[in-house]
Amino acid sequence: QVQLVESGGGLVQPGGSLRLSCIASGSFSSINVMGWYRQAPGKQRELVATITGSGTPNYADSVKGRFTISRDNAKNTVYLQMNSLKPEDTAVYFCNADFRRYYSVSWYSAWGQGTQVTVSS
Repeated sequence: QVQLVESGGGLVQPGGSLRLSCIASGSFSSINVMGWYRQAPGKQRELVATITGSGTPNYADSVKGRFTISRDNAKNTVYLQMNSLKPEDTAVYFCNADFRRYYSVSWYSAWGQGTQVTVSS
């Protein structure tokens, strides 16, 4: 199994920046797509950004130009640099990873526990 641990959330003023990190650990043979999702109170979980194993990013329209996703495959870590934060970015941010178990050809999905990001003055 894969365990994902997020860090870096907190309270920030509008226009500020935060950097989220997510480290994957456990028993797996490989990790493919990693990504960030968020869920605001009373709303469904939504995609923020994903990145493939080769480094190709994909962003939700609402964060394009403000957020940057990156990864360090050697450290099994994915990052989300969030700039020009807005109050509507307030949510719990969840890390996600698609991984393959040893001796398996199937892909599985793992989720972290989430980290709170609050944008408020």
